[in-house]
Amino acid sequence: METLIFSLFAALAVGSSIVVITHKSPIYSTLSLVLTLLSMAVLFVLLGAPFLGAVQVLVYAGAIVVLFLFVIMLLNVQKEETAHVDRGAQLWTAIVGVVAFLGMFWLAFWRTGLRLGGPAPQPLTQEFVGLKGVAAELFGTYLLPFEMVGLLLLVAVIGATVAARRTGEGATLQDDAVYASGEPLGEPAPPSSRKEANA
Repeated sequence: METLIFSLFAALAVGSSIVVITHKSPIYSTLSLVLTLLSMAVLFVLLGAPFLGAVQVLVYAGAIVVLFLFVIMLLNVQKEETAHVDRGAQLWTAIVGVVAFLGMFWLAFWRTGLRLGGPAPQPLTQEFVGLKGVAAELFGTYLLPFEMVGLLLLVAVIGATVAARRTGEGATLQDDAVYASGEPLGEPAPPSSRKEANA
């Protein structure tokens, strides 16, 4: 039963992650990312790491993805239009990425000894997946990468806020100029009438 649940949520995580990078709508891509993170949380629980599963739901699915949705709606990102552009570079980049992923996947299996017909690996101990061990590794060995990721997220939030504020200010000034010219709001005012209105 546990193997069936693991296989189901592993397939769900892979399928939803493919939707994240292939769907044209950023909203649906973000919602698919939520499904991917929830599936990963179930996999963590099945592997005996409930704390990592809870962090996956609370921090990533509950906070960071909500931040993504907030930024997408704040910037009013629309559905991607089909453009006549050369996608050869994107195709080759995707192929290189798939090859690199499969190579790392094979390397992970080879280093852990997961081979067909081979002996089963040692089960995970409480010291390895427990909260004390995770905290010691996170705030000891990986403290610098942890702080760098926090700074990157802070810079991303500040940049998105500044970009959205500049866009909103430009739209407000344009609407005020059109309204002052006495023309309908649906039609942009010509440059000459804007100069007269400002004068």
